[in-house]
Amino acid sequence: MTFLAWIILGLIAGFVASKIVNRQGEGVLLDTMLGIVGAIVGGLLFGVFGGSGVSGLNLHSLIVAVIGAVAVLLVYHAFRRAA
Repeated sequence: MTFLAWIILGLIAGFVASKIVNRQGEGVLLDTMLGIVGAIVGGLLFGVFGGSGVSGLNLHSLIVAVIGAVAVLLVYHAFRRAA
């Protein structure tokens, strides 16, 4: 995937995951960063369980990235509340 595709996928996944987890966005920059990290984490999680990870700018990759971004956001909020 190109760098621009990662940013687009990360932005969409981060936005959707923010709406799922806390009903409000964290801001465009943080949503994008968490979405990109979520895409990586989602790809790793799916790989561990035998699925395919992020393969391009398509619906499957978006679902993988959103699931990963939700996991990252849950961890992020847990650490933010503890601090």
